[in-house]
Amino acid sequence: MEAKGKAFAYGDNVDTDVIIPARYLNTIDPAELASHCMEDIDASFAASVRTGDFIVAGRNFGCGSSREHAPIAIKASGVACVVASSFARIFYRNAINTGLPILELAGAESFAKKGDEIRADLKTGLVENLTTGAKAQAMGFPPFMREIMGAGGLIGYVRGRLAAGARL
Repeated sequence: MEAKGKAFAYGDNVDTDVIIPARYLNTIDPAELASHCMEDIDASFAASVRTGDFIVAGRNFGCGSSREHAPIAIKASGVACVVASSFARIFYRNAINTGLPILELAGAESFAKKGDEIRADLKTGLVENLTTGAKAQAMGFPPFMREIMGAGGLIGYVRGRLAAGARL
């Protein structure tokens, strides 16, 4: 599983209130959430993000409230992966549960700047900045977590397992 796209770079402590502002939490429609994704930190994000792009950020990405709307908005915007130095624990779990690929990479905030082309192997955790030539090793995921993300999230994973006759 490999992704390649343009970087949108942010700093530390990007909280769920700027990922998807509370004023838009009256909907669960992924497309509507995506249209407002990151607007309080980057008003141009929703209009300029393309399928396969990356969010690259510093420490504690996704801090704040535990809303699942945040990873849903990012995923629905077309972002292939969020690469950050660290993630708030609830965001980390919500990202996996909703099928949003994430990678923890020490020093991610200095790995790429806005517009750099990034490639990441989500199986091995290898992240490359194709603009600068830099390569770094992020923490990969074990196979069962990649299966959950590959199924579109926990609900898709469970449905698939049940359809295959597996006991949970």
